[in-house]
Amino acid sequence: MLEPQTPSPDAPPEAPAGLDAVNQQLAEAYPELSPQLKLAAGYVLEHPVEIAFQSIRKSAAAAEVTPSTLMRLAKRLEFESYEQFREVFQSAVQAGPVELSGRASQLRSLASQTDDQVFLDVGDAAFDNIGRLFTADNQKKVREAARLLLGAGKVAVVGFRDTFACAYHFAYVGRIAMPDIHLIRGQEGGLLTELAPFGEGDVVIAFGFEPYCAETMRALEITRANGVNAIVVTDTLRSPLVPGASITFPVANATPHFFPSILSAITLIEVLLAECVAFGPDDLVDNVARFESRMREMGAYVDID
Repeated sequence: MLEPQTPSPDAPPEAPAGLDAVNQQLAEAYPELSPQLKLAAGYVLEHPVEIAFQSIRKSAAAAEVTPSTLMRLAKRLEFESYEQFREVFQSAVQAGPVELSGRASQLRSLASQTDDQVFLDVGDAAFDNIGRLFTADNQKKVREAARLLLGAGKVAVVGFRDTFACAYHFAYVGRIAMPDIHLIRGQEGGLLTELAPFGEGDVVIAFGFEPYCAETMRALEITRANGVNAIVVTDTLRSPLVPGASITFPVANATPHFFPSILSAITLIEVLLAECVAFGPDDLVDNVARFESRMREMGAYVDID
């Protein structure tokens, strides 16, 4: 029987194996890149489909850089050639998100006799945002995040201003099954006090879209310094919330509305908590049953006759 070979310490580092690894490496390196490489990296992070199928010259023109800059970016990630780099995107795009454009088209068709274009555009954006969430890469990361949450001693949930609704929803619903989930409010200068009990073996899940809240950044700095693992839900891998995170979910939030959509983030919350209950210990199901029973005893619900 052959012994597994151990890589030589002098061997060159290997290129990232999948799109998620490429994106994570780009996000980690982004703050230190030169201005031209930042332009290239930003385009790569935001336009994976175009990178997959456009020529290097067309992608470079769209990114407002030279083709050699894209090649330097690929080399920085340890790819032997730009073509090898692009193959990662082609494989991921072929796996692709769940196709919801048919539903969006149906929505447009049903409302085609109205002149309410805003209604149609919001519907299109909503279907597209959710469709982009359900990819093979995200499916794997959801399972990893659920394991992290289930193995945590305590879970801190952070989200301010526009993403407070996300944080509150995660904390309220999640705490029904997992009582050690805690919503961090940061009111009246209490952010440090609220985060002080969290340390190694704990997890913080943070929500933040552009414009990014200073309080969310501060919360991640505090928890990172205390050895807390971070799960970040944000709008792009160029987000300042990404560095240092154990798991990052960049979710689509495009909308004709004047503020970023939280629809994909709320859907991700439902997926994460469902995964935790499905693969967690039986205690989680018992906790849900006890909660429901207690609420009914207290008259919290109104029954329909």
